[in-house]
Amino acid sequence: MRKILAAICLGLLTCTTAFGAEVPKSIQDFINKDFPETNFRFDGAILLPDKTMYIPVNPAKLETPAEIAIKSSYPENMELKQKPDMVILNNNFVLLKVINTNGKKTVINLTDVPVELQSGLLPQEILLPKGLVLPENLKGIIGNLDVSVTQETGLRINNTRKKSKKTETTPVEPLDGKSFYISTGANKNIQVIHTNSKNPEYSLAQENVIYDLKAYNDEFLFVTYFDSKVMNIISLMDEKVIKQIKFETNPEQILIDKNNKLAYITSGSNSSVYVVSLETMTLKKQLKINGMCEKFTLSQDGTKMFYVDRNTNDIWAIELDNNYKLNNIGRFPNISKIAYANGKIYIISRTKNRLAIVDYETNEYITEYDVCEKPVDLYAHNDDLFILGAQENIVEVLNTKEDVITDKLFLNTNAFATNITPIENSNLIMITNAMSGLYSVIDTDLKEVVKTSPIDVPVRTIVITKKVKTIK
Repeated sequence: MRKILAAICLGLLTCTTAFGAEVPKSIQDFINKDFPETNFRFDGAILLPDKTMYIPVNPAKLETPAEIAIKSSYPENMELKQKPDMVILNNNFVLLKVINTNGKKTVINLTDVPVELQSGLLPQEILLPKGLVLPENLKGIIGNLDVSVTQETGLRINNTRKKSKKTETTPVEPLDGKSFYISTGANKNIQVIHTNSKNPEYSLAQENVIYDLKAYNDEFLFVTYFDSKVMNIISLMDEKVIKQIKFETNPEQILIDKNNKLAYITSGSNSSVYVVSLETMTLKKQLKINGMCEKFTLSQDGTKMFYVDRNTNDIWAIELDNNYKLNNIGRFPNISKIAYANGKIYIISRTKNRLAIVDYETNEYITEYDVCEKPVDLYAHNDDLFILGAQENIVEVLNTKEDVITDKLFLNTNAFATNITPIENSNLIMITNAMSGLYSVIDTDLKEVVKTSPIDVPVRTIVITKKVKTIK
């Protein structure tokens, strides 16, 4: 009889609309009073600013009080700011804190489980921390979650390099306390290097060779792959894939628009750009475009995206502030990068060693310059355009008001430089390459190379995040 009643209760619970992943706004507001920078993750998990995690348990019977308050807690009589192990709110929601007991992640183990908890259910989209062990008397709150709470090992592959061989380095100040996530092109895995060392600390296992890699909010990695129709979203705190977005054809380049909390993902073979919400990690829209998109870039002012049709070398602009209107810019041979500054489009050709300038409003050709040999990347910052030449490892600086070369910066790396990566919240950029064990840092205001540091892996793609405190 007891089993029949339990099954009926579970059926009722899973049919109710109260079990979506989103934490109700009233509860978010209540938590934000004590912890204003709380991250209410798209899957339902609640992360306080110090990375303390609470798991919400949705109630069998939802009350609607005029104001959210704590009904009870464990330990007893604690306020939320004290971060108790369990909180029962007066609308019957329960918050369970993920705690460490003898090195294992779990939640509070009560001999007398409150009815609000015993009859509740976890959000059915929640992604539980790897290795989480629930007490036996709470197994009923799992519902139909298809997740292992004891066998999940995550993506981490520990580095077998002897600790004695680890080489300490001193990064520039904006890189202090940061981590590099690197796709080398030499193997499938993502190498993780903390900036005070040149050696990989460990790696994150991947099943396919990486096409593109981007980070969002120092918390998530977005990864696309060659020969895969899936984009993985990796939680850096859990170090596991917490979401997969499937596409009709292979997703390729990723652009992150932090201001509008959107990601744009290209699929050249489908002549599409897909729009993903960074708040819900869900696909919002498919934009049909002309041609097969490559060399995808977001303008400095965030109003336009540019791409090249790999079949025709036609350049197209997508106006984000004009209902995604497409504009044809023209054609240029063997384009390696596009940039936009002061109302002008800057286009470099790797084989011709040329820079073309086009007025965006009139679509008129302005001029063309000889630039450094094998130009491979551009970076627009304020009124300057930084042009990376791979042949001689040089960065030329062009003033975009006057359209004249003002500076030439020589890199001390003796290899084939390939990428410019801005260092967020600073005036610095980082120059990496696919061969040398060095990277250079340039001050874009001083127009000087301020640091050259060792790095133990070749770099095809690199992202920089704060050093993430993983759940242990």
